[in-house]
Amino acid sequence: MGTLALAAKITHVPSLYLSELPGPRHGTRQDAIDGHLEIGRRCRELGVDTLVVFDTHWLVNANYHINCGPHFKGVYTSNELPHFISNLPFECPGNPALGRLLAQSCNALGVETLAHDATTLNPEYGTLVPLRYMNPDQHFKVVSVSALCTGHYLNDSARLGWALRRAVEDHYDGTVAFLASGSLSHRFAQNGLAPEFAFKVWSPFLEMMDREVVDLWQRGDWARFCDMLPEYATKGHGEGFMHDTAMLLGALGWSAYQGQAEVVTPYFGASGTGQINAVFPVTPQDGRAIPAAQASAASAYQAFPRL
Repeated sequence: MGTLALAAKITHVPSLYLSELPGPRHGTRQDAIDGHLEIGRRCRELGVDTLVVFDTHWLVNANYHINCGPHFKGVYTSNELPHFISNLPFECPGNPALGRLLAQSCNALGVETLAHDATTLNPEYGTLVPLRYMNPDQHFKVVSVSALCTGHYLNDSARLGWALRRAVEDHYDGTVAFLASGSLSHRFAQNGLAPEFAFKVWSPFLEMMDREVVDLWQRGDWARFCDMLPEYATKGHGEGFMHDTAMLLGALGWSAYQGQAEVVTPYFGASGTGQINAVFPVTPQDGRAIPAAQASAASAYQAFPRL
C-alpha cells in the first residue's frame, strides 16, 4: 500500500541556524544546509507526503511516543544552547491520521507506542532545524518520534523501526521518508573550550570510531555495525544513545540490510561532536518474512536480538 521512499541519517546541529546570521559563524555550515536541501529535493522528487523524524532531542522515560498534532507553529529557543538557537520561527502541517496508524500498528506488533494527536507539544530542535531547510514552504507533513530514550533497549528501538515500516507499507495510503536526526559521537567540548572545538571532534579516538562507522555504512557491512552498535553508542557518547540509528536500521532490515550508504554531507566536527548527512537506499525489508496478519507480539519480539 504505502511506500517508504527515502531513509537518511541527518545532522541537526544548531550551528546551522547560527551560520545563517551575520557574524563570525556566517556561512560556515553551508555544506550541511546544502545536504538538507538535497535530501528535501529528493523527497519531493520521490513524491513523499510526510517526513517522519526520529528526534534525539525528544526525551522520554517510558514507552515510545509519536507527536502527530494537526499543525505546528511557534517560536523556538533552545534551552540547551540559547546562544545558538534563539527565537527560531517554525510552522509545518502534521499528519494525525498517519501518527495514529503508526502507533496502532506498532502496538499490534508488540511495540508499545502512544500517538499524541491532540497536544500542545511542539517538536524539538532535532526536528525543527532540518525542517527549516527541507520544508521551508510547508510542502511536507511532519510526524516526530521520540528518540532520546532513557529506559529502552536498542533492540526495542530497532523493532519500533521495523514496525513503523510495516505500518507504512501495509496500511498507509501514501509515501513517507524516515529521518534519523542525531549525531555520530556526541561528546561536547568541555565548558570553556567550545570555541576551540567549533569545527573539531572532541578526541582523535572518537573521530577514528566515527570514520570507521561511516566506512562500514558505505561498504554495507551492516552485520558488523549492528553487532557493535551497543558498545559504540556507549563508548562513542552516541546522541540519544543512538536510538534514532537503531530505529532507522530496524526499518531497513537490521543486519540483513543490503544497501550502501551515500554520504551527502561529508563527516564534520561541530562543538566536539561528529556529524553527517547520509542517505540509506531503501531495499526490500527482511521483516516481510513475518506475515503482518499473523505476527504476534511474541514473534515480533524475536525479530531482532537483545541489545
